[in-house]
Amino acid sequence: MASTSREHLVIYDVRDPKRWRRVHRIVLGHGHRVQLSVFRVRATEVAIERLRWELERVMEGDDNLLIIPLCPRCADRVAARHDDCDWPAEEPPFKIVD
Repeated sequence: MASTSREHLVIYDVRDPKRWRRVHRIVLGHGHRVQLSVFRVRATEVAIERLRWELERVMEGDDNLLIIPLCPRCADRVAARHDDCDWPAEEPPFKIVD
């Protein structure tokens, strides 16, 4: 059974600037920045668990991490103030050829 990907909001608050840069680089490799420490990540549950594992290796006890899965309907209703944050519709898993 194939895992389906879905949109997630990944939000973090890291106290130390050096750790913040490391966390930022990790999350940037998985998604798109919405705000300074807020990212949207389209991933399967397995990929999200791997991201969480990677972040846990870097983050410390006084740092915070919040990962919010969004249903397709919720992701479609995200309102953005600028064009960079438009959440593209999911690409179909097939192509129609003539």
